[in-house]
Amino acid sequence: MLLDSAFDAAGAAAGVHSSHMALLACFVISYPLGSVFLLIPKDQPALKHACNIGISVFFLLGMLHLWTGMLHVVGSAMATYILAAVMKGRAMPWTVFAVVMSHLLLSHWNRYMWPTDAVEISGPQMVLIMKLSTFAWNVYDGRQKLESLDESQKETRIAAMPDLLSYFGYVFYFPAFLIGPALTYADYMAWINETSFQKSGAGPSNSQDKQRIPSGRKRVALQKLVLGLVGIGYYAVYGSKFGYDIMLTEEWKQNPLWYRLAFTQLMGFTQRTKYYGAWMLTEGACIFSGYGFNGYDKKGQPLWNKAANVDILNIELAPNFKILLDSWNINTNTWLRNSVYKRLVKPGEKPTSMTTLYTFMTSAIWHGVYPGYYLTFFLGSLLSSAAKGARRYFRPFFLPALANSSAASKFAPPSTLKRVYDVLGTATTIVILNYIVAPFMILGFWDSLHAWWSLYAYGHVIVIGFLIWGNALGGFGYLAAMAKKRALKASTKEAWAAKESMTTPAAPGTPFGELEMPALGGLVKDIQANGNGKANGHVNGNGRKMASTDRSAL
Repeated sequence: MLLDSAFDAAGAAAGVHSSHMALLACFVISYPLGSVFLLIPKDQPALKHACNIGISVFFLLGMLHLWTGMLHVVGSAMATYILAAVMKGRAMPWTVFAVVMSHLLLSHWNRYMWPTDAVEISGPQMVLIMKLSTFAWNVYDGRQKLESLDESQKETRIAAMPDLLSYFGYVFYFPAFLIGPALTYADYMAWINETSFQKSGAGPSNSQDKQRIPSGRKRVALQKLVLGLVGIGYYAVYGSKFGYDIMLTEEWKQNPLWYRLAFTQLMGFTQRTKYYGAWMLTEGACIFSGYGFNGYDKKGQPLWNKAANVDILNIELAPNFKILLDSWNINTNTWLRNSVYKRLVKPGEKPTSMTTLYTFMTSAIWHGVYPGYYLTFFLGSLLSSAAKGARRYFRPFFLPALANSSAASKFAPPSTLKRVYDVLGTATTIVILNYIVAPFMILGFWDSLHAWWSLYAYGHVIVIGFLIWGNALGGFGYLAAMAKKRALKASTKEAWAAKESMTTPAAPGTPFGELEMPALGGLVKDIQANGNGKANGHVNGNGRKMASTDRSAL
Protein backbone atom coordinates (compact mmCIF):
# COMPACT_ATOMS: atom_id res chain seq x y z
CA MET A 1 0.00 0.00 0.00
CA LEU A 2 1.00 3.59 -0.61
CA LEU A 3 0.46 4.44 3.06
CA ASP A 4 2.69 1.59 4.21
CA SER A 5 5.50 2.80 1.93
CA ALA A 6 5.17 6.31 3.33
CA PHE A 7 5.25 5.01 6.91
CA ASP A 8 8.31 2.87 6.12
CA ALA A 9 10.17 5.88 4.74
CA ALA A 10 9.15 8.12 7.64
CA GLY A 11 10.08 5.45 10.19
CA ALA A 12 13.49 4.95 8.59
CA ALA A 13 14.15 8.69 8.71
CA ALA A 14 13.08 8.95 12.36
CA GLY A 15 14.83 5.75 13.42
CA VAL A 16 11.67 4.01 14.65
CA HIS A 17 9.46 1.16 13.46
CA SER A 18 7.06 2.18 10.70
CA SER A 19 4.05 1.23 12.86
CA HIS A 20 4.88 4.11 15.21
CA MET A 21 4.52 6.51 12.30
CA ALA A 22 1.19 4.88 11.47
CA LEU A 23 0.11 5.35 15.09
CA LEU A 24 1.07 9.01 14.97
CA ALA A 25 -0.92 9.35 11.73
CA CYS A 26 -3.98 7.88 13.49
CA PHE A 27 -3.70 10.56 16.15
CA VAL A 28 -3.49 13.37 13.62
CA ILE A 29 -6.22 11.98 11.33
CA SER A 30 -8.58 11.93 14.32
CA TYR A 31 -8.69 15.74 14.30
CA PRO A 32 -10.46 16.30 10.96
CA LEU A 33 -12.53 13.16 11.52
CA GLY A 34 -13.72 14.68 14.78
CA SER A 35 -15.05 17.75 13.00
CA VAL A 36 -16.77 15.58 10.39
CA PHE A 37 -18.28 13.50 13.18
CA LEU A 38 -19.96 16.59 14.65
CA LEU A 39 -21.91 17.04 11.41
CA ILE A 40 -24.01 14.00 12.31
CA PRO A 41 -27.32 15.19 13.82
CA LYS A 42 -27.81 14.35 17.47
CA ASP A 43 -31.08 12.58 16.67
CA GLN A 44 -29.11 9.86 14.84
CA PRO A 45 -27.17 8.16 17.67
CA ALA A 46 -27.03 4.83 15.80
CA LEU A 47 -25.07 6.47 13.00
CA LYS A 48 -22.68 7.99 15.54
CA HIS A 49 -22.07 4.60 17.17
CA ALA A 50 -21.48 3.02 13.76
CA CYS A 51 -18.98 5.74 12.81
CA ASN A 52 -17.02 5.21 16.01
CA ILE A 53 -16.81 1.51 15.30
CA GLY A 54 -15.89 1.98 11.65
CA ILE A 55 -13.11 4.51 12.26
CA SER A 56 -11.48 2.51 15.07
CA VAL A 57 -11.62 -0.68 13.02
CA PHE A 58 -9.92 1.20 10.17
CA PHE A 59 -7.18 2.34 12.55
CA LEU A 60 -6.71 -1.15 13.92
CA LEU A 61 -6.80 -3.07 10.65
CA GLY A 62 -6.14 -0.59 7.84
CA MET A 63 -3.42 1.47 9.52
CA LEU A 64 -1.80 -0.84 12.11
CA HIS A 65 -2.65 -4.26 10.59
CA LEU A 66 -3.52 -5.75 14.00
CA TRP A 67 -5.88 -8.45 12.75
CA THR A 68 -5.32 -10.79 15.69
CA GLY A 69 -5.58 -7.79 17.99
CA MET A 70 -9.08 -7.18 16.68
CA LEU A 71 -10.09 -10.61 17.98
CA HIS A 72 -8.64 -9.75 21.40
CA VAL A 73 -10.66 -6.54 21.60
CA VAL A 74 -13.94 -8.10 20.51
CA GLY A 75 -13.38 -11.13 22.76
CA SER A 76 -12.84 -9.09 25.93
CA ALA A 77 -15.72 -6.75 25.08
CA MET A 78 -18.19 -9.59 24.45
CA ALA A 79 -17.13 -11.46 27.59
CA THR A 80 -17.72 -8.33 29.66
CA TYR A 81 -21.13 -7.67 28.12
CA ILE A 82 -22.33 -11.23 28.72
CA LEU A 83 -21.04 -11.39 32.31
CA ALA A 84 -22.58 -8.00 33.14
CA ALA A 85 -25.93 -9.10 31.72
CA VAL A 86 -26.03 -12.55 33.32
CA MET A 87 -24.42 -12.10 36.75
CA LYS A 88 -26.24 -9.96 39.29
CA GLY A 89 -24.25 -9.85 42.54
CA ARG A 90 -21.10 -8.07 43.72
CA ALA A 91 -19.04 -10.91 42.28
CA MET A 92 -19.89 -9.72 38.75
CA PRO A 93 -17.51 -6.72 38.48
CA TRP A 94 -14.70 -8.63 40.18
CA THR A 95 -15.23 -11.52 37.77
CA VAL A 96 -15.10 -9.15 34.81
CA PHE A 97 -11.96 -7.59 36.23
CA ALA A 98 -10.29 -11.00 36.62
CA VAL A 99 -11.26 -12.12 33.10
CA VAL A 100 -10.17 -8.99 31.22
CA MET A 101 -7.02 -8.54 33.30
CA SER A 102 -6.04 -12.18 32.70
CA HIS A 103 -6.59 -11.64 29.00
CA LEU A 104 -4.39 -8.53 29.10
CA LEU A 105 -1.68 -10.46 30.95
CA LEU A 106 -1.58 -12.97 28.10
CA SER A 107 -0.83 -10.13 25.69
CA HIS A 108 1.78 -8.75 28.07
CA TRP A 109 3.38 -12.19 28.36
CA ASN A 110 3.48 -12.49 24.59
CA ARG A 111 5.24 -9.10 24.41
CA TYR A 112 7.68 -10.22 27.10
CA MET A 113 8.54 -13.54 25.46
CA TRP A 114 8.68 -12.21 21.90
CA PRO A 115 9.77 -8.56 22.12
CA THR A 116 9.09 -6.33 19.17
CA ASP A 117 9.59 -2.68 18.29
CA ALA A 118 6.29 -2.64 16.43
CA VAL A 119 3.03 -1.35 17.88
CA GLU A 120 1.06 -4.31 19.22
CA ILE A 121 -2.35 -4.82 20.80
CA SER A 122 -1.44 -4.64 24.49
CA GLY A 123 -1.55 -0.81 24.39
CA PRO A 124 -5.16 -0.53 23.19
CA GLN A 125 -6.03 -3.44 25.49
CA MET A 126 -4.81 -1.47 28.51
CA VAL A 127 -7.26 1.31 27.68
CA LEU A 128 -9.98 -1.27 26.99
CA ILE A 129 -9.52 -2.94 30.40
CA MET A 130 -10.14 0.39 32.13
CA LYS A 131 -13.34 0.93 30.15
CA LEU A 132 -14.65 -2.62 30.57
CA SER A 133 -14.00 -2.95 34.30
CA THR A 134 -15.47 0.51 34.87
CA PHE A 135 -18.50 -0.47 32.78
CA ALA A 136 -19.01 -3.56 34.98
CA TRP A 137 -18.92 -1.52 38.18
CA ASN A 138 -21.27 1.08 36.69
CA VAL A 139 -23.76 -1.67 35.82
CA TYR A 140 -23.42 -3.04 39.35
CA ASP A 141 -24.02 0.44 40.81
CA GLY A 142 -27.13 0.77 38.65
CA ARG A 143 -28.64 -2.18 40.52
CA GLN A 144 -27.98 -0.70 43.97
CA LYS A 145 -30.03 1.73 46.06
CA LEU A 146 -29.07 5.34 45.42
CA GLU A 147 -28.43 6.04 49.10
CA SER A 148 -25.67 3.40 49.14
CA LEU A 149 -23.69 5.18 46.40
CA ASP A 150 -21.40 8.18 46.54
CA GLU A 151 -21.85 11.14 44.19
CA SER A 152 -19.47 9.89 41.47
CA GLN A 153 -21.16 6.48 41.46
CA LYS A 154 -24.59 8.09 41.13
CA GLU A 155 -23.38 10.07 38.11
CA THR A 156 -21.90 7.07 36.30
CA ARG A 157 -24.33 4.27 37.22
CA ILE A 158 -25.97 2.35 34.37
CA ALA A 159 -29.59 1.61 35.25
CA ALA A 160 -30.27 -0.69 32.27
CA MET A 161 -28.02 -2.73 30.00
CA PRO A 162 -27.40 -0.87 26.72
CA ASP A 163 -27.93 -2.46 23.33
CA LEU A 164 -24.91 -3.95 21.56
CA LEU A 165 -24.53 -1.12 19.05
CA SER A 166 -24.35 1.53 21.78
CA TYR A 167 -22.01 -0.66 23.82
CA PHE A 168 -19.55 -1.26 20.98
CA GLY A 169 -19.73 2.41 20.03
CA TYR A 170 -18.49 3.09 23.56
CA VAL A 171 -15.79 0.42 23.28
CA PHE A 172 -14.56 1.81 19.94
CA TYR A 173 -14.75 5.57 20.67
CA PHE A 174 -12.18 6.46 18.02
CA PRO A 175 -10.19 9.49 19.32
CA ALA A 176 -9.28 7.61 22.51
CA PHE A 177 -9.37 4.00 21.34
CA LEU A 178 -5.61 3.46 20.90
CA ILE A 179 -4.03 5.07 23.99
CA GLY A 180 -6.88 6.72 25.87
CA PRO A 181 -8.13 8.60 27.70
CA ALA A 182 -10.67 6.11 29.02
CA LEU A 183 -14.17 7.43 29.64
CA THR A 184 -17.28 6.11 31.35
CA TYR A 185 -20.33 4.89 29.47
CA ALA A 186 -22.36 7.73 31.00
CA ASP A 187 -19.89 10.31 29.65
CA TYR A 188 -19.91 8.62 26.26
CA MET A 189 -23.71 8.72 26.00
CA ALA A 190 -23.78 12.35 27.19
CA TRP A 191 -21.40 13.10 24.32
CA ILE A 192 -23.51 11.12 21.82
CA ASN A 193 -26.75 12.81 22.92
CA GLU A 194 -24.98 16.18 23.33
CA THR A 195 -26.31 16.61 26.85
CA SER A 196 -22.71 17.13 27.99
CA PHE A 197 -22.89 20.59 26.35
CA GLN A 198 -25.67 21.58 28.76
CA LYS A 199 -23.59 21.61 31.95
CA SER A 200 -24.69 24.13 34.53
CA GLY A 201 -22.47 27.08 35.36
CA ALA A 202 -21.95 30.73 34.64
CA GLY A 203 -22.14 30.20 30.92
CA PRO A 204 -22.93 32.75 28.21
CA SER A 205 -26.45 34.12 28.09
CA ASN A 206 -26.60 36.33 25.01
CA SER A 207 -28.26 35.11 21.85
CA GLN A 208 -25.12 34.74 19.76
CA ASP A 209 -23.74 32.22 22.25
CA LYS A 210 -26.77 29.97 22.10
CA GLN A 211 -24.85 27.62 19.86
CA ARG A 212 -24.93 23.87 19.73
CA ILE A 213 -21.34 23.42 20.93
CA PRO A 214 -19.66 25.78 23.44
CA SER A 215 -16.94 28.02 22.03
CA GLY A 216 -13.22 27.43 22.29
CA ARG A 217 -13.24 23.81 21.08
CA LYS A 218 -11.02 24.25 18.02
CA ARG A 219 -8.67 26.70 19.71
CA VAL A 220 -8.00 24.43 22.68
CA ALA A 221 -7.75 21.32 20.48
CA LEU A 222 -5.20 22.95 18.17
CA GLN A 223 -3.16 24.05 21.18
CA LYS A 224 -3.03 20.44 22.31
CA LEU A 225 -2.04 19.37 18.81
CA VAL A 226 0.90 21.78 18.77
CA LEU A 227 2.02 20.82 22.28
CA GLY A 228 1.71 17.14 21.40
CA LEU A 229 3.82 17.47 18.26
CA VAL A 230 6.44 19.47 20.17
CA GLY A 231 6.63 16.76 22.84
CA ILE A 232 6.93 13.97 20.29
CA GLY A 233 9.50 15.97 18.30
CA TYR A 234 11.61 16.68 21.37
CA TYR A 235 11.61 13.02 22.31
CA ALA A 236 12.48 11.97 18.77
CA VAL A 237 15.59 14.19 18.86
CA TYR A 238 16.76 13.69 22.45
CA GLY A 239 15.12 10.48 23.63
CA SER A 240 18.05 8.21 22.78
CA LYS A 241 20.59 10.73 24.11
CA PHE A 242 18.93 10.83 27.52
CA GLY A 243 17.74 7.25 27.94
CA TYR A 244 17.96 5.37 31.23
CA ASP A 245 19.86 2.55 29.53
CA ILE A 246 22.91 4.84 29.66
CA MET A 247 23.12 3.83 33.34
CA LEU A 248 24.15 0.34 32.25
CA THR A 249 27.29 1.46 30.41
CA GLU A 250 30.85 1.48 31.75
CA GLU A 251 31.21 5.16 30.88
CA TRP A 252 28.38 5.97 33.31
CA LYS A 253 30.33 4.57 36.25
CA GLN A 254 33.35 6.74 35.44
CA ASN A 255 31.38 9.97 35.89
CA PRO A 256 31.38 11.71 39.29
CA LEU A 257 28.30 11.30 41.47
CA TRP A 258 27.14 14.91 41.00
CA TYR A 259 27.15 14.39 37.23
CA ARG A 260 25.12 11.17 37.49
CA LEU A 261 22.58 12.84 39.75
CA ALA A 262 22.17 15.83 37.42
CA PHE A 263 22.01 13.67 34.30
CA THR A 264 19.33 11.50 35.91
CA GLN A 265 17.07 14.55 36.19
CA LEU A 266 17.50 15.27 32.46
CA MET A 267 16.74 11.64 31.64
CA GLY A 268 13.55 11.70 33.68
CA PHE A 269 12.21 14.83 32.02
CA THR A 270 13.14 13.69 28.51
CA GLN A 271 11.45 10.32 28.88
CA ARG A 272 8.27 11.99 30.18
CA THR A 273 7.98 14.13 27.04
CA LYS A 274 7.04 11.01 25.07
CA TYR A 275 3.97 10.55 27.26
CA TYR A 276 3.21 14.27 27.35
CA GLY A 277 3.21 14.40 23.56
CA ALA A 278 1.04 11.34 22.98
CA TRP A 279 -1.53 12.27 25.64
CA MET A 280 -1.75 15.85 24.41
CA LEU A 281 -2.42 14.64 20.86
CA THR A 282 -5.25 12.33 21.91
CA GLU A 283 -6.74 14.91 24.28
CA GLY A 284 -6.88 17.39 21.43
CA ALA A 285 -8.50 14.80 19.16
CA CYS A 286 -11.17 14.14 21.80
CA ILE A 287 -11.86 17.88 22.12
CA PHE A 288 -12.10 18.25 18.34
CA SER A 289 -14.78 15.54 18.35
CA GLY A 290 -16.72 17.48 21.01
CA TYR A 291 -15.77 15.37 24.02
CA GLY A 292 -14.02 17.17 26.86
CA PHE A 293 -16.39 20.03 27.70
CA ASN A 294 -16.43 20.45 31.48
CA GLY A 295 -18.71 23.41 32.16
CA TYR A 296 -17.70 27.04 32.64
CA ASP A 297 -15.19 28.81 34.85
CA LYS A 298 -16.02 31.70 37.18
CA LYS A 299 -15.70 34.16 34.31
CA GLY A 300 -18.16 32.25 32.17
CA GLN A 301 -15.53 30.86 29.82
CA PRO A 302 -15.97 27.26 28.56
CA LEU A 303 -13.67 24.65 30.10
CA TRP A 304 -12.39 21.94 27.76
CA ASN A 305 -10.39 19.85 30.23
CA LYS A 306 -12.48 16.76 30.88
CA ALA A 307 -10.33 14.64 28.54
CA ALA A 308 -7.05 15.78 30.11
CA ASN A 309 -4.73 12.94 31.04
CA VAL A 310 -1.79 15.00 32.25
CA ASP A 311 -1.12 18.36 33.90
CA ILE A 312 2.48 19.11 32.92
CA LEU A 313 3.12 22.07 35.25
CA ASN A 314 1.70 20.24 38.26
CA ILE A 315 4.07 17.36 37.51
CA GLU A 316 7.29 19.25 36.86
CA LEU A 317 6.59 21.72 39.69
CA ALA A 318 4.62 19.49 42.08
CA PRO A 319 5.18 20.59 45.72
CA ASN A 320 4.47 17.06 46.93
CA PHE A 321 4.03 13.53 45.65
CA LYS A 322 0.24 13.53 46.03
CA ILE A 323 -0.22 16.45 43.64
CA LEU A 324 2.17 14.78 41.21
CA LEU A 325 0.14 11.55 41.31
CA ASP A 326 -3.10 13.46 40.81
CA SER A 327 -1.63 15.15 37.73
CA TRP A 328 -0.02 12.16 35.96
CA ASN A 329 -2.05 9.70 33.88
CA ILE A 330 -5.19 11.26 35.37
CA ASN A 331 -7.71 8.88 33.84
CA THR A 332 -5.78 5.82 34.94
CA ASN A 333 -5.66 7.26 38.47
CA THR A 334 -9.40 7.80 38.32
CA TRP A 335 -9.91 4.21 37.21
CA LEU A 336 -7.69 2.83 39.97
CA ARG A 337 -9.46 4.97 42.56
CA ASN A 338 -13.02 4.15 41.49
CA SER A 339 -12.63 0.55 40.33
CA VAL A 340 -9.93 -0.76 42.69
CA TYR A 341 -9.08 1.44 45.68
CA LYS A 342 -12.62 2.34 46.74
CA ARG A 343 -13.95 -1.14 45.95
CA LEU A 344 -11.40 -2.82 48.23
CA VAL A 345 -12.70 -0.90 51.24
CA LYS A 346 -15.77 -2.35 52.95
CA PRO A 347 -18.61 0.08 53.82
CA GLY A 348 -17.94 1.81 57.12
CA GLU A 349 -14.21 1.03 57.09
CA LYS A 350 -11.21 3.16 56.20
CA PRO A 351 -8.53 2.33 53.64
CA THR A 352 -5.25 0.98 55.01
CA SER A 353 -1.67 0.93 53.79
CA MET A 354 -2.40 -2.49 52.30
CA THR A 355 -5.19 -0.95 50.23
CA THR A 356 -2.62 1.43 48.82
CA LEU A 357 -0.16 -1.40 48.15
CA TYR A 358 -2.81 -3.53 46.38
CA THR A 359 -3.73 -0.54 44.20
CA PHE A 360 -0.13 0.11 43.22
CA MET A 361 0.42 -3.56 42.45
CA THR A 362 -2.72 -3.56 40.30
CA SER A 363 -1.18 -0.70 38.35
CA ALA A 364 2.02 -2.71 37.95
CA ILE A 365 0.14 -5.78 36.65
CA TRP A 366 -1.85 -3.56 34.31
CA HIS A 367 1.38 -2.19 32.84
CA GLY A 368 2.90 -5.60 32.13
CA VAL A 369 5.02 -8.47 33.42
CA TYR A 370 8.48 -6.87 33.24
CA PRO A 371 10.14 -6.87 36.69
CA GLY A 372 10.97 -3.18 36.38
CA TYR A 373 7.30 -2.25 36.67
CA TYR A 374 7.00 -4.03 40.01
CA LEU A 375 10.19 -2.49 41.38
CA THR A 376 8.94 0.98 40.49
CA PHE A 377 5.42 0.56 41.84
CA PHE A 378 6.46 -1.17 45.05
CA LEU A 379 8.84 1.66 45.92
CA GLY A 380 6.15 4.07 44.71
CA SER A 381 3.71 2.71 47.29
CA LEU A 382 6.31 3.27 50.02
CA LEU A 383 6.93 6.79 48.72
CA SER A 384 3.21 7.47 48.83
CA SER A 385 3.10 6.46 52.51
CA ALA A 386 6.19 8.55 53.25
CA ALA A 387 4.69 11.57 51.46
CA LYS A 388 1.49 11.21 53.46
CA GLY A 389 3.55 11.15 56.66
CA ALA A 390 5.47 14.27 55.66
CA ARG A 391 2.25 16.11 54.84
CA ARG A 392 0.56 15.06 58.06
CA TYR A 393 3.40 15.53 60.54
CA PHE A 394 5.85 18.03 59.01
CA ARG A 395 3.61 20.39 57.05
CA PRO A 396 1.71 21.81 60.10
CA PHE A 397 4.96 23.36 61.39
CA PHE A 398 5.17 25.50 58.25
CA LEU A 399 1.60 26.81 58.65
CA PRO A 400 0.09 29.10 61.31
CA ALA A 401 -0.45 27.16 64.53
CA LEU A 402 -4.19 27.88 64.28
CA ALA A 403 -4.58 28.02 60.52
CA ASN A 404 -8.36 27.48 60.73
CA SER A 405 -9.09 29.93 63.52
CA SER A 406 -10.30 32.71 61.24
CA ALA A 407 -11.51 33.18 57.71
CA ALA A 408 -8.78 35.75 57.11
CA SER A 409 -6.01 33.24 57.83
CA LYS A 410 -7.38 30.85 55.23
CA PHE A 411 -6.93 33.43 52.48
CA ALA A 412 -3.69 34.93 53.78
CA PRO A 413 -0.68 34.57 51.45
CA PRO A 414 1.74 31.80 52.42
CA SER A 415 4.59 32.78 54.70
CA THR A 416 8.23 32.79 53.58
CA LEU A 417 8.76 29.62 55.60
CA LYS A 418 5.87 27.92 53.81
CA ARG A 419 7.29 28.98 50.44
CA VAL A 420 10.64 27.46 51.37
CA TYR A 421 8.85 24.26 52.38
CA ASP A 422 7.08 24.13 48.99
CA VAL A 423 10.31 24.72 47.04
CA LEU A 424 12.09 21.98 48.97
CA GLY A 425 9.07 19.74 48.48
CA THR A 426 9.14 20.32 44.70
CA ALA A 427 12.87 19.58 44.48
CA THR A 428 12.58 16.45 46.63
CA THR A 429 9.54 15.15 44.75
CA ILE A 430 11.05 15.44 41.26
CA VAL A 431 14.49 14.11 42.31
CA ILE A 432 12.96 11.02 43.90
CA LEU A 433 10.55 10.54 40.98
CA ASN A 434 13.38 10.50 38.44
CA TYR A 435 15.11 7.86 40.56
CA ILE A 436 12.06 5.66 41.09
CA VAL A 437 11.10 5.42 37.41
CA ALA A 438 14.47 4.04 36.28
CA PRO A 439 13.27 0.39 36.41
CA PHE A 440 10.06 1.39 34.61
CA MET A 441 12.19 2.39 31.64
CA ILE A 442 14.95 -0.24 31.92
CA LEU A 443 12.49 -3.13 32.58
CA GLY A 444 15.01 -5.84 33.52
CA PHE A 445 15.38 -6.85 37.19
CA TRP A 446 19.17 -6.95 37.59
CA ASP A 447 19.70 -4.06 35.21
CA SER A 448 17.27 -1.98 37.27
CA LEU A 449 19.07 -2.80 40.51
CA HIS A 450 22.37 -1.97 38.83
CA ALA A 451 21.00 1.43 37.75
CA TRP A 452 19.72 2.21 41.24
CA TRP A 453 22.99 1.19 42.84
CA SER A 454 24.93 3.45 40.47
CA LEU A 455 23.11 6.31 42.25
CA TYR A 456 23.90 4.79 45.66
CA ALA A 457 20.20 3.94 46.06
CA TYR A 458 19.50 7.47 47.23
CA GLY A 459 15.75 7.09 46.69
CA HIS A 460 15.59 4.03 48.91
CA VAL A 461 17.70 5.72 51.59
CA ILE A 462 15.40 8.75 51.70
CA VAL A 463 12.05 6.94 51.51
CA ILE A 464 12.72 3.86 53.63
CA GLY A 465 14.90 5.79 56.08
CA PHE A 466 12.12 8.34 56.59
CA LEU A 467 9.51 5.62 57.18
CA ILE A 468 11.75 3.79 59.67
CA TRP A 469 12.43 7.03 61.55
CA GLY A 470 8.74 7.98 61.57
CA ASN A 471 7.16 4.63 62.41
CA ALA A 472 9.72 2.33 64.03
CA LEU A 473 11.66 5.02 65.92
CA GLY A 474 8.64 7.09 66.92
CA GLY A 475 9.42 10.21 64.91
CA PHE A 476 5.85 10.72 63.77
CA GLY A 477 4.51 10.41 67.30
CA TYR A 478 7.04 12.96 68.56
CA LEU A 479 6.05 15.45 65.84
CA ALA A 480 2.34 14.92 66.56
CA ALA A 481 2.90 15.69 70.24
CA MET A 482 4.87 18.82 69.35
CA ALA A 483 2.10 19.96 67.01
CA LYS A 484 -0.51 19.59 69.76
CA LYS A 485 1.59 21.60 72.22
CA ARG A 486 2.17 24.28 69.59
CA ALA A 487 -1.55 24.52 68.82
CA LEU A 488 -2.48 24.58 72.52
CA LYS A 489 -0.01 27.37 73.21
CA ALA A 490 -1.27 29.41 70.27
CA SER A 491 -4.91 28.87 71.24
CA THR A 492 -4.20 29.98 74.80
CA LYS A 493 -2.66 33.22 73.54
CA GLU A 494 -5.61 33.83 71.24
CA ALA A 495 -8.08 33.16 74.04
CA TRP A 496 -6.35 35.66 76.33
CA ALA A 497 -6.25 38.23 73.55
CA ALA A 498 -9.96 37.73 72.95
CA LYS A 499 -10.66 38.07 76.67
CA GLU A 500 -8.71 41.30 76.87
CA SER A 501 -10.57 42.68 73.86
CA MET A 502 -13.84 42.07 75.71
CA THR A 503 -12.66 44.22 78.62
CA THR A 504 -11.76 47.10 76.31
CA PRO A 505 -14.48 49.75 76.49
CA ALA A 506 -16.65 49.81 73.42
CA ALA A 507 -17.32 52.94 71.48
CA PRO A 508 -20.30 54.89 72.78
CA GLY A 509 -23.54 53.66 71.30
CA THR A 510 -22.18 50.25 70.13
CA PRO A 511 -25.01 47.68 70.36
CA PHE A 512 -24.23 44.72 72.59
CA GLY A 513 -24.85 42.28 69.70
CA GLU A 514 -21.99 43.80 67.69
CA LEU A 515 -19.31 43.17 70.36
CA GLU A 516 -16.87 40.44 69.30
CA MET A 517 -16.99 37.27 71.37
CA PRO A 518 -14.17 34.67 71.44
CA ALA A 519 -15.06 31.53 69.49
CA LEU A 520 -13.80 29.09 72.13
CA GLY A 521 -15.50 26.18 70.43
CA GLY A 522 -13.60 26.98 67.25
CA LEU A 523 -10.33 27.08 69.19
CA VAL A 524 -10.87 23.57 70.50
CA LYS A 525 -11.53 22.37 66.96
CA ASP A 526 -8.34 24.10 65.80
CA ILE A 527 -6.33 22.26 68.43
CA GLN A 528 -7.80 18.96 67.34
CA ALA A 529 -7.38 19.71 63.62
CA ASN A 530 -3.75 20.81 63.97
CA GLY A 531 -2.94 17.98 66.30
CA ASN A 532 -4.24 15.42 63.91
CA GLY A 533 -2.49 17.05 60.99
CA LYS A 534 -5.61 17.35 58.84
CA ALA A 535 -4.98 18.79 55.41
CA ASN A 536 -7.11 20.00 52.57
CA GLY A 537 -7.67 17.97 49.42
CA HIS A 538 -6.35 18.85 45.99
CA VAL A 539 -8.28 19.89 42.93
CA ASN A 540 -6.89 18.32 39.76
CA GLY A 541 -6.64 19.72 36.28
CA ASN A 542 -10.18 18.63 35.46
CA GLY A 543 -11.66 20.76 38.23
CA ARG A 544 -12.66 17.70 40.23
CA LYS A 545 -11.94 17.35 43.94
CA MET A 546 -9.58 14.43 44.45
CA ALA A 547 -10.01 12.41 47.63
CA SER A 548 -6.93 12.32 49.90
CA THR A 549 -6.05 8.81 48.87
CA ASP A 550 -3.03 7.34 47.18
CA ARG A 551 -3.25 6.55 43.52
CA SER A 552 -0.94 5.12 40.88
CA ALA A 553 1.25 7.56 39.10
CA LEU A 554 2.38 5.66 36.15
